[in-house]
Amino acid sequence: MVYVFLAIAIVAEVVATSALKASQEFTRLWPSVTVIVGYALAFYMLTLALRELPVGIAYAFWAGLGIVLVTLIGVVVYGEKPDVPAILGLGLIIAGVVVIQVFSRMSSH
Repeated sequence: MVYVFLAIAIVAEVVATSALKASQEFTRLWPSVTVIVGYALAFYMLTLALRELPVGIAYAFWAGLGIVLVTLIGVVVYGEKPDVPAILGLGLIIAGVVVIQVFSRMSSH
């Protein structure tokens, strides 16, 4: 169940972060509400995940997957185009999360 909480936290954070641009500096109501609710849900779910996961592992997943997912949303929704170094960096982030999950004894399986 801990990874379900973490997954919800990551998705909520990605939605909130993606809505930041649409909020236009908190001048548009519904995107601004999405940001606030999304971050509140994200942090609450993260606290539930931290009951069992070490904070470093949880944050590695949170940050790593969040960066990749927000980048993908930027491509699809906002037409942003990552260059080759950005794509390589994202690949390294994904590889880091996989290494932690597969090989680290610190991660709870």
